[in-house]
Amino acid sequence: MPFSVGVLARFEADLQGTRMDQDTGAVERAYRKLKEMAASFEFKPDERLNEGAISAQLSISRTPLREALNRLTAEGFLTFKRGHGFHCRSLNPPEIMDLYEARAAIESQAARLAARRADPTALAEVQAFLEQSEAGYTPGASPVELVRLDEAFHRHIALLSRNGELVRLLDNAAARIHYIRVIDLQLLSERDGTPAITTQPHARILAAVAAGDEDGAAREMDCHISRRLEEVTLNVRLAFSRIYAP
Repeated sequence: MPFSVGVLARFEADLQGTRMDQDTGAVERAYRKLKEMAASFEFKPDERLNEGAISAQLSISRTPLREALNRLTAEGFLTFKRGHGFHCRSLNPPEIMDLYEARAAIESQAARLAARRADPTALAEVQAFLEQSEAGYTPGASPVELVRLDEAFHRHIALLSRNGELVRLLDNAAARIHYIRVIDLQLLSERDGTPAITTQPHARILAAVAAGDEDGAAREMDCHISRRLEEVTLNVRLAFSRIYAP
């Protein structure tokens, strides 16, 4: 069955529609805002969340707030301690390492399926996105923007897989390491210069997908993601210094 750009767009719409059907209104708004705050560590690691203060800040009652907090706990952004309430998740190298490894496994399989299922029309759209995003990889580019471009490309590849569960798993893993990835790109740029941050790995992944090379696409994706694992411990230390900076 041909997989056109129109099908890709409908697939994404279906994913978003499913989420909105499941969690609407106040719960959804609270969930999205709190997820953003937890992902960027606006709550400090292991900090207990003050539900009363959050309820007032978001102008939301306790019931939908508690539903949003429970959802984020199930997704790994928060923890719950009986008798002590909700806490921001810890920030430690083993957990971040686990997430990087999980992301590599998810995306390698997504790339493999994309190589099997994507058609030329859908691939052309991703190629156009890659060419447009290359202009963003310039001296002085914001690490936040570079991570946004990177995440968008990887999500395009995952969507080409036509596997909604892989897309959801990727969304979760990417959000939970987003803060560390911003620090990682800034560190890489400061150490090796802007030329070290390019779209070339993405071009190799897409070329393998376009060629229908399932093994090659999976291998390129795994290599691209795993190459930064050696910096995890350093990046976590830098994250702590930024989070607790006066």
